[in-house]
Amino acid sequence: MTTLREHVIDRPEGRLHVRLAGDTGPPVLLLSGAGMDNASLSWARLIPDLARDHRVIAPDWPKQGGSRPWQGRATHDVLLRTITDVLDDLGIERATLVGLSQGGAMTLAYAIEHPERVERLVALAPGGTLSFPPVVHQLLWLMAKLPLLNRTLPNLAFQFRPSVAWFVRTALFGTGRPDDFDAIVDECLVEARRGGAGSSDWQNGSIGFRRMRVDLRPRLSEIRCPALFIQGDRDTGIPVARTRQTAAAVPGARLEVLPGRGHWSNRESPDEVNALIRAFLAEGR
Repeated sequence: MTTLREHVIDRPEGRLHVRLAGDTGPPVLLLSGAGMDNASLSWARLIPDLARDHRVIAPDWPKQGGSRPWQGRATHDVLLRTITDVLDDLGIERATLVGLSQGGAMTLAYAIEHPERVERLVALAPGGTLSFPPVVHQLLWLMAKLPLLNRTLPNLAFQFRPSVAWFVRTALFGTGRPDDFDAIVDECLVEARRGGAGSSDWQNGSIGFRRMRVDLRPRLSEIRCPALFIQGDRDTGIPVARTRQTAAAVPGARLEVLPGRGHWSNRESPDEVNALIRAFLAEGR
């Protein structure tokens, strides 16, 4: 049975909460998504699997999970610095990064900005590569600017278990329903009641008035480490066509498309996703 260890990194803005597992093997840093997510939620099934032969590090992003309270906004630059803080605090020079959605965007961004510290990367339905038609973009920008729309109303709506279950089933999953679905809903409800149901600072800050402030596409060709992309073809948040284009822009990258799976493929089909990640990591050993 895998033993999880709790670790805290004190920062001027607050505390970074990190879950550690595994004592030996190559280090792997797991980066979760935004909204009703945290390191435990995203990686509950991957952490014990990898910990058999890897050193696993799973931080909660600022304002998620145990990384509360946190002063100031958790912007793109703050999240990049968070990755560096975790690696530095644990004395890790290079690691494989595995990231989902917002975490996928930060995985790609970190490989661009700090290539010397990234051994390999796995990006599951990564953000940071989207663009929208003008009218849709303006509506998203307006929502990002209004706390009533991006924080207050979502947090009110997801105080109740039926609404959380509906969201997980329709927005995060495709056609699959894992055996631990009820436990996932319960954990999401806890995160929502902590105030984590709204869009993140990173999501809100990535949308500029006329264009995306965070758009990694022009620099994807700079990534030189081995890269694996994993994408459900029923993902309603990140279109599979977008991830195909993203993977094609990264030299030598591979893409695995999972039929019938949604945005949270790592929880919807953990055995399948874990096997893909383990096989990819084994190539580097």
